[in-house]
Formats: sequence, structure tokens, C-alpha cells
Amino acid sequence: STQGYSSAASDVYKRQLEKCVDSILAQTFRDFELLLIDDGSPDNCPALCEEAAARDPRIRVIHQKNAGLSAARNTGVEAARGEWIGFVDSDDSIAPEMYETLLTYARRDGAQIAVCDYLLVTEAGEPLPSSYRLEEDKVLDRVGALEQMNRGHFKVAWNRLYRRELFETVRFPVGKIHEDEYTAHQFYWQCERITIAAKPLYFYCLLYTSPSPRD
Repeated sequence: STQGYSSAASDVYKRQLEKCVDSILAQTFRDFELLLIDDGSPDNCPALCEEAAARDPRIRVIHQKNAGLSAARNTGVEAARGEWIGFVDSDDSIAPEMYETLLTYARRDGAQIAVCDYLLVTEAGEPLPSSYRLEEDKVLDRVGALEQMNRGHFKVAWNRLYRRELFETVRFPVGKIHEDEYTAHQFYWQCERITIAAKPLYFYCLLYTSPSPRD
């Protein structure tokens, strides 16, 4: 939608996928498309994606050979139709008001990126201790945002909305771990304003039983 945003749930992971999709479809802001990128998942995630798309016309599913999280996000960016783009990793979930809040902040402040706080949670959704929380709403210029990049909130790709134009010259690097750190400064440098909503609206799930750390 030209008035909405496009959200790509990347690198689908069976255990949490349905919870992730449900949280996006429950958004109070309704004018969006949801792109589910099946990055060569070997389980029944492709079928779950297609079932979700059959239930809600806002969902589009893209299947591709496994190439990793960055490639999945890049596919979502290239397919997106909205003015705003957001990412939700499929292990995670978001608060119902997340995108409405971020869009409201961005429009109010004339910002090209809107960032929110997040919580670390268990698979059951129980909150875990966090070493740092955003303390107050604020608006930063590009230099102010770059100065905050030692904090995780300002490096990750998923606790925010981006203006679509920011992706005209930037893509996530395929084959890199912590790919967000390679691109955050490139996005900030294009911005006049970055608005911060000190509300925990993204729920980052720590999978303690996973055989390897999440990217």
C-alpha cells in the first residue's frame, strides 16, 4: 500500500513462526502488506506460510533457495510496495501498536527512521533482564544516531521502520554474521531525523535450546 509499510518476516523458523505472523496481523495499523520470505526452510514452514497467505490477502509468500538472513531481507526489500519498511525475525513477535506508534512518531517528527525499545523474552514470552533500556522519547540527527551505535538498540534492523528511499543504495551484506552492524551507519547517514519511541514494542526471543546463537 502506498500509505502503509511492508514488513518482511525473514528466515522462517517453525517453532515461533505462527506466533510471529499472528502478532503482525494483529497490528492496530491495518494498511500494510506482510512479506513472508521462505529462505529454503527444510521443515513445514513453506506450507505454514502458504496457509497464512490463504487466510489473509495482505500476505505474500516468496520462496527462495537458502541464502541466509541478509538475502531474505534483501528479497523482502526488493518486493516491498510500501512507503515504509520494517523487519520482524520469525523467532520474535511485536506489540499490536508497534507500527502505528512508529508511523505516528515518524510523521510527527519528519523522521526517516523510527526506532522503539525492545524486550528480551523466553519462548513462553516471559521477559528477561536487559542491560540497557531506552529512557526517553527523543529526536536525533544523523550524527546523534551514529554516536549511539555502541548500543544494540541503534544497530539492529528489526526495532524500527525505515523510509523506503533509504534502501535505494543500501542492501544487507550476504554471508555476514551481525549483518545489521554493516548497514546501520549507512541508513543513518542518509537521514535528517531519527525519532526514538522509548516503549518496548518488539519482543526478541532468546532460544536457549537452539544449537547455535541467533544472528
